[in-house]
Amino acid sequence: MENLKISSKSSPNAIAGAIAGTIKEQKRAELKAIGAGALNQAIKGIAIARGFVAPLGIDLICIPAFDEVIIDGKEKTGIKLIVEARN
Repeated sequence: MENLKISSKSSPNAIAGAIAGTIKEQKRAELKAIGAGALNQAIKGIAIARGFVAPLGIDLICIPAFDEVIIDGKEKTGIKLIVEARN
């Protein structure tokens, strides 16, 4: 499964393209976001990606979960968004 790390500076269109490409190949993508800004960009990317894959008859579902990550030796809680194709 493709792991996409999202930051608050990530372009929603770039995120959408990465999601759409991964969904077409693997039927599943995992996005990881830490912070409100990154989560906002991730959600926008998922919404745009839905529009990219809808003409192919693919609908996307999103499963949110918490994720623990280590940054600079400190454990932080992030959000993991699992995006799957639903035909």
